[in-house]
Parts: sequence; C-alpha cells; structure tokens
Amino acid sequence: MKFVNRTEELGELEKWWSKTGARLGLVWGRRRVGKTLLLQRFAKGRRRTMYHTFAGRSAADELAVLSRTWRGERRSTRQSSTWDLPSDSWTNFLAGLAREARAEPLLLILDEFQEGVAAIPELPGLIRALWDDRSGRGKLRILLCGSAMRTMEAMQEERAPLYGRFDVRLLIHPFQPHEAALMLPKLHPYDRAVVWGLVGGMPPYLDCWDQSADIETNLQELFLSPAGRLLLEGDLALRGEMLADLEVSVLHAIALGHTQYHEIQNSLHSEPSRQLERLMELRLVERVQPVTESGSRSRRRTYRIADNFLAFWLGQIMPHRASIDRGLGFAVGDAFVRPSLRDFLGPRWEEAFRIYLRRRAASGEFGPVVAVGPFWSHERPAADGSVVDTEIDAVMLAGRSREAVLVGEAKLRRVVDARPLVAALERKAERLPRRADTLRYAVAAPLEVTNAPRGVLTVTADDIFGIRGEKRKKRPTYVIE
Repeated sequence: MKFVNRTEELGELEKWWSKTGARLGLVWGRRRVGKTLLLQRFAKGRRRTMYHTFAGRSAADELAVLSRTWRGERRSTRQSSTWDLPSDSWTNFLAGLAREARAEPLLLILDEFQEGVAAIPELPGLIRALWDDRSGRGKLRILLCGSAMRTMEAMQEERAPLYGRFDVRLLIHPFQPHEAALMLPKLHPYDRAVVWGLVGGMPPYLDCWDQSADIETNLQELFLSPAGRLLLEGDLALRGEMLADLEVSVLHAIALGHTQYHEIQNSLHSEPSRQLERLMELRLVERVQPVTESGSRSRRRTYRIADNFLAFWLGQIMPHRASIDRGLGFAVGDAFVRPSLRDFLGPRWEEAFRIYLRRRAASGEFGPVVAVGPFWSHERPAADGSVVDTEIDAVMLAGRSREAVLVGEAKLRRVVDARPLVAALERKAERLPRRADTLRYAVAAPLEVTNAPRGVLTVTADDIFGIRGEKRKKRPTYVIE
C-alpha cells in the first residue's frame, strides 16, 4: 500500500526526534488506520532503529526476538560494537539499549504494545524505572504504538506508570475527505466522494478500491462476493476492537436506523448507556446534537456510526450476509444495496461538507469560529399547535456568544439551483437562538451550484475532494441520483 499524506503527524515526530536527550512517545489509533506505515516511514533512513511488533508470544520469546533484531540491526549498520544486548531479562535489555544510546540516538519502536503489556504486565513499570534514571537512559528514543484504544489511553491516566513521561502523543485518525482523495488520484472528485462515503478514511480500505472499474464491479468484488475483501474485513474490524456482544448489538441497532437513546434501548431490551460510552471511547459511535446546544445533556441528541465503512457494512451488507455467502450477492446488490445508495450517501455528503467548512474556518476566514455542526428543532409556534420541523445541514458558530455566522445546505444531486435553497435557509435561520446580522449562506452540490446569489459560498466535490495541481478530469463515472 502506498504512503500518502500524514504530513502533520510526520512533522510532530520529526520535532520530537530533533530534541536532545532521551525521548518517550506514544502513538495510538484504531486498527487499520495506518499507524505502522507511518512509523515505518518515520524510521526510514535512520541509522540505528529497532522495530518490534508484539505478537502474543511469551515474555521470554518476545525478548529473544528483540535480541535477534538487535544483532541484525547491528550487522546491517556495520557497527563496530561487538557487545550483544542481554536477553536474560527485560530490565537488563532496556538498560543495555540505554548504554548503546549514550553517544548516539537509538530508536526503539514497540508496535502493538497492548500485546506486550498482556504478556509482560510489568513492562510499563520497567520503562518508567529506566526513564526516571536520567543519567542512565542516554539518548534512547522509544515510541510505543498500539491499536487497543482503551489500553493506550489508560496509559496516559494519572495512576498509570508512564503518566507524565511522554514527550509526544499522537492519536492517528482516519483520513478526512481531502486526505482520502490522495489515495484515489485516478478518480473524478465526485467519484472520490462516493468512495469515501462507502469505505470511509481507512487507508487499506481506500487502497482496495479498483479505480479502473465502475461502482457496480467494486461493490460486487469487495462486498457482494463470499470472499469479498471488505465483506470479510467487517468481521475482522469488529473482532479487532474486542467488543462485547451487547456493544455489537448497539452498533447493529444504530446502523439499522435506531438512532435515539430510547430506540436503541427498545431494540436491545436493555439499558445501553455503558455500551454507548464504551463505543464512543473507541470512536466507533458519535453522539450528535444540535450545534447550538453545548454539553451532553441535550434531549435532542442522537447517535450515529462514526466510521463510514462500518455504517455501510452493518446497515447495508450484514442484513443480507447469509444470501451473499450463498452466492446471491449480485441479486442482493440489485434488489437492496444499489437502490439504497443515495439515501445512505446523503448524510455522508453532508458530513463531508461540514468537515470542509471546519477546514475553511480554521484559517480564520469566518472569524473566531468555535463550532460547526447540524441544527434541528421541532417547535409548535402556531396557534393551532402544529409542529414546525427545522433542519439545517451546517451551522457555523463564532465567538463566546456562539452566534451563527454561516448556515449551509448540502444536496447530493449533481447540479443544484441555489436560489430556492438560500430562500429556505433564510427562513430556517430564524429558528436559531442567535445569529449574526451579516449571516452568510453556503450551498453544496457534487458537480455544480447554479444561480447562487451574490455572497453565497458555493461548494462542490472539486473543493472537498480535489487534489491541488491536478488536471481537471472528464465527467464522473459513478451516477448516484
């Protein structure tokens, strides 16, 4: 798989490396997010590097593998030292590494560190003991990397042995739309929007997509065949997160449209609060509420699957898994999956629009923006008690007063007439608690926004999924209408 982007993460690691003395760092994120590839790229070309991946071996076997790695690294760099690192104990091995790093930095990367902690529970304490001996750790640089979110985040808590000792902490996120685009250079930006909406921002999933084939072929080969790579990956993704049965049931409930707390509770016939908190810790589920309501006590909050791939796999593929395994995937695609693509991709296009607005806001273009998110309300302002529903895809709030400075609408239709949408946004904005006198409007469509009034921000897939400097491609291949 090719390495793209991650410039900010590499920059942080380079700054960490450039500082003097011993350094300890932590890199973590969900499995398949690209942590290992990032660390391999960072370590590339450094003269003295040891890379070890814990693999569920015994403590003695892990140490034996590390010792062999050291001997191989020493030979490959033609070091004059003939001294072998001790392999009788982890304490002596770490002390030996520090001794080797007295005069020149030495990088040790310990990947899948949660597996190491499972085999050697005392390992964080041993690293702490070495780190607290300032005179004995030399110029040793250690990066601990892992995919068990709870374990890696617990290492940073106050009672953890290594609390306060990390010089860099990097949480690796899936690619955002503009980053995912770099994995799909042969596609039209509109087509990239479709692919990101289906498989999300995990680099290996994006790498699976055949850019020379149409969407039907990719869906058939990746999801709708018994040996489909992403069909099987869904199972691996859930197992890799080590989820309890109730947590998996919560994911299924949300993916099937039970997005409110009481709906999830009724689906499970059980109180889901602990499971929801756990899934949010793992960044598999997001709690969504109107952007104008801060805090977590909103009665209008809903829940969504945070990862596009899991949302598609759980909601569109898993209900038909038995038929797919029996070789009926093509019929399943025709009857269920392809007809529902537009409804599924609509919310993902809206989220891509919000992510784009956040990126623009980070430059200071819209003032001191503090939040960008959706807004909805259900009110009874009329005398007859009728309910007025208001939904706005994106509201940008600025300043301490959190007043709206921009409201936006995103439509998945290829070409959108902005004039009626802006008129509707003007009416909807009246339901916002606070809004600026010079409220701006934005309209997004995958290919083109027409008839935009003066001052309206228009956004297309070129803006969100375009690659700087690329030549404009012909018409998109995929048709989602």
